[in-house]
Amino acid sequence: MKQKHLEIMLERVLGFRSPEASKEQYATPAAVAAELLHFAYMRGDLAGSVYDLGCGSGILAIGAKLLGAEKVIGFDDDMEALKIAKENAERLGVEIEFVCSDISSVCGNAHTVVMNPPFGAQLKGSDRPFLRKALEISDVVYSVHNAGSLEFIKKFITPSVITDYKITGFPIKRTFGFHKKDIQVIEVEIYRIEN
Repeated sequence: MKQKHLEIMLERVLGFRSPEASKEQYATPAAVAAELLHFAYMRGDLAGSVYDLGCGSGILAIGAKLLGAEKVIGFDDDMEALKIAKENAERLGVEIEFVCSDISSVCGNAHTVVMNPPFGAQLKGSDRPFLRKALEISDVVYSVHNAGSLEFIKKFITPSVITDYKITGFPIKRTFGFHKKDIQVIEVEIYRIEN
């Protein structure tokens, strides 16, 4: 499947009904999700089992399954978000297991983790538990972070290594009262990390 076709399909995924600012619950844009997933697909990292940590409304999990992942599990601690994720999976005709779990309680093993963790804008360091857990339970991690995070991520994940990364725009729609623009595009980095 071509990246553009995947993006068009993922545009059907509905976002959060009542997002929480403290959890940085922003819907991952279809274009960013498609870019991350196609990046993983082209490297053969979506063939086996895939976990989506902090899956929210399920866009990365759904996209991984559409690209042929054998088994996909989405984890989130927000039951309302997981209800939306299940509805989205049904809408797109894919079978995904969704589990309500705090990030520290996620267990099992997957070949690949895909995730768009909190950037730490509301609570500094909130991406760290996601990185720790992803490296604990998988061989390969694809993760989205604020631009300029490269040196921090390199140090934080040692002895694991960043094998590739991409820089892209991440449009954030006006979601919370502190947003001043209808759409703010921020620069993000998508990392491929190998254990």
